Amino acid sequence: MHITIPDRAPAVTPAGEGKGAWLAALEQGAHLLQSTTPLRGFDVYVVGFHCPKDEPHEQMEAHHYCKVVNDDLLQCVLFDGNTKEANLIGIEYIVSGRLFDTLPESEKDYWHPHNYEVFSGELVAPGLPDAAETAFMKQLVNSYGKTWHTWHTGRHDGAPGHDLPLGDPMLMWSFNREGECEESLKDDRNRLFGIDPEKKAEQRQAAYLDLARPQRGVDAMADQFTGTTPIPGVVDVDAAR
Repeated sequence: MHITIPDRAPAVTPAGEGKGAWLAALEQGAHLLQSTTPLRGFDVYVVGFHCPKDEPHEQMEAHHYCKVVNDDLLQCVLFDGNTKEANLIGIEYIVSGRLFDTLPESEKDYWHPHNYEVFSGELVAPGLPDAAETAFMKQLVNSYGKTWHTWHTGRHDGAPGHDLPLGDPMLMWSFNREGECEESLKDDRNRLFGIDPEKKAEQRQAAYLDLARPQRGVDAMADQFTGTTPIPGVVDVDAAR
């Protein structure tokens, strides 16, 4: 069954002039002579939201194209949309809880937890049938992501961004309670893709809530938000002790 995914155009048009005639020759030569082997396999598409660590109000939508390396590791390239004009804005590495536990203690502070994104229905895989998406999300339970954004291109609900990648890369963080991610940001994405996050949350919690373990980093930004509500399956390791 083929499912059409709505287009999400990028939030900004990059600076610079139009494309010259040289580009057609370059593209033709690349098509005939060059291999794009490293890009093959980045075909798992998920959409979620990020904010820089310790900058709770700088929130943005991120389109992930991921390659499943094995059951414990995914590599993702991040864009601000899903059309051919989308801008490359960052990268994310995803590891299982098992691999995370092997990291040096000093390294673990770079990795954000994923259980809220899974059990809240916030992270979605547009175009996948519910059963396939639910099965994929099960693989992300107790996992962690290390995410760097190199370009803040703005938000689809109107907040402006930059037309070139400026400044230092930003270490991004996950949301871990209801009320942390701005409703306008979520509503805009959900309307476009026809997403019912409450239904997804119900399906996922019914399917594998019992697998959830306390995670490091759930409370890393807790005191930077107000009026938030915890959900089942999302507990910080320090709070669980």
